[in-house]
Amino acid sequence: MDVLNNTPLFLALFAVIFAQVVKIPIYFIAEKKLNASLAFSTGGMPSSHSAAVAALTTSVGIEHGLDSPFFAISCVLSIIVMYDATGIRRHAGQHATLLNQLVKDFQRFVDEAKSWQEKEEQEKQRELKELLGHQPIEVFFGAITGILIAIIFYSLI
Repeated sequence: MDVLNNTPLFLALFAVIFAQVVKIPIYFIAEKKLNASLAFSTGGMPSSHSAAVAALTTSVGIEHGLDSPFFAISCVLSIIVMYDATGIRRHAGQHATLLNQLVKDFQRFVDEAKSWQEKEEQEKQRELKELLGHQPIEVFFGAITGILIAIIFYSLI
């Protein structure tokens, strides 16, 4: 069970959980609404992906040094994950928003064209997930979250 003694892995997983849970009070402060489902969703402030890879990279840097190949691997992985969070995943979310609007508009057109007798089926239609990616500021604060978690942990040990 050596995996239980793997501090970088533990801190990366802790950073994901922490970032997901902290989304709830941040959303509550910003929107004055309680949304506990944010703990299990993608997107939002802070980025849990960024927190995880930043905690991992910081931990690896502290344990193995900034000149180690392990740090280099982790650093490159972190850059790719954070770039993906602000780029591809964010744009996929924007496309989902547009597709959802097109589906709603088409549905409205169909409703006006003829009467639908199975209204319950229409209500069961699922929308595409729109909150996939992150704003750059969300990735930034996710990275800061992960870095701080790792630094605080190693400072206390």
